Amino acid sequence: MHKARTYQQLVREDDLVITRVIAKETELFIKANVDLEEEALNSLLKYRKHIEDYINHDPLFETALSSYSPNNDAPGIVKEMAAQASRVNVGPMASVAGAIAEYVGKDLVEFSEELIIENGGDVYMNSKRARDVCIFAGESVFSEEIKIKIESKQMPIGVCTSSGAVGHSMSLGSSDAVTVLSKSAVFADAAATAIANMVETEEDVESVLNFSKKIRDLSGVIIIKNNTLGAWGDFCIERRGEIKCQKSGYEKMNQLIKH
Repeated sequence: MHKARTYQQLVREDDLVITRVIAKETELFIKANVDLEEEALNSLLKYRKHIEDYINHDPLFETALSSYSPNNDAPGIVKEMAAQASRVNVGPMASVAGAIAEYVGKDLVEFSEELIIENGGDVYMNSKRARDVCIFAGESVFSEEIKIKIESKQMPIGVCTSSGAVGHSMSLGSSDAVTVLSKSAVFADAAATAIANMVETEEDVESVLNFSKKIRDLSGVIIIKNNTLGAWGDFCIERRGEIKCQKSGYEKMNQLIKH
C-alpha cells in the first residue's frame, strides 16, 4: 500500500482543494481552486515519459553528478534540467522534482488561479495571495517550527529543499534542510542540492550561506543544521509566532531555544 508523505501536510492552506496524483516514484500533492486529478495526471505522465525516454536514449543523463550537455533534439524539460543544474555544477537529475512540479504547474495554470504543487519536498507556487510554507528538517529543533512567508508579488516561485538527513534524494552533505527560493523551481531544486552538498557541520552554515549569496537568481536561502539556522533573502520567516524579515544576515537561532 502506498504510504502518504506526512510532510505534505506542512503546506497548510485550507482554502484550496487537495489533489494527489501518483506515477511510479512520483507523487504530486496539489492544492488548487478545483480538483485537477485528470489534468495533473496527464501532465505528469507526459513529462515523466519525456525524461524516461531520454534516459533510455542516454543513461548518462540519469547518473551524471556534474554538468551535462543534452542532445539538440532533447525534450524541453530535459534541456532545462541540464542547463539549470549546470549553473551550479550538479547533475541534471538534481533538479527533477522541481522541474516536474514547475512544468506540471504551468500546464495547470489555465484551470486554476491558485496552485501549490509539492513534489518530494519541492514546491512550485503560483498564487494571487500570500502563502506560508513550513520547513521539515528531520530531527533538528527547527523542524516544523519555521514558516517561510511568501508574498503574492513574488509568485510564481519555486521553494525547494534538499537534505542530507531526510528523504531518499542523493546529498553529499549532512544538512537537516537547505531551502532555496527562486523564480525557477528547476533552478531552486538544483541550487538546493549544490548548497546542501557543502554543509557538514554547524560551523559550515555561515560560510555556505555567504557563498550562496553569490549565486545569481536566488531570492532566498535557509540552511538548517542541528541547532543552527542561517537565512538570507527577500522574505519573512516565522517561528513560534515571532516574525522576522530577513533581508540579509546570519543568525544562530539555537540561542533563542528554551529548554
